[in-house]
Amino acid sequence: MMLIRILRVVLLLLWLELGIALIVLPWHAVWDVNYFPYRYPALALLVKNPYFCGLISGLGVINVLLALDEFRRRTAAVVART
Repeated sequence: MMLIRILRVVLLLLWLELGIALIVLPWHAVWDVNYFPYRYPALALLVKNPYFCGLISGLGVINVLLALDEFRRRTAAVVART
């Protein structure tokens, strides 16, 4: 039972970290220095498009909100159980 709780916390932190990375990375210089845009120049147009960066950041916001909602539900279940 304790192992399942630890696994849930680790997954929650992973989702939260992934969401924050998806919010920040498209607007960072690391996003432009990548193997794929150099290998496929047509992909570089898509990757450098601000609307595409906004789309990726939006996915990150959704990921963070889902992680926070899952955290809220887990803590509410713990409070109701005790």
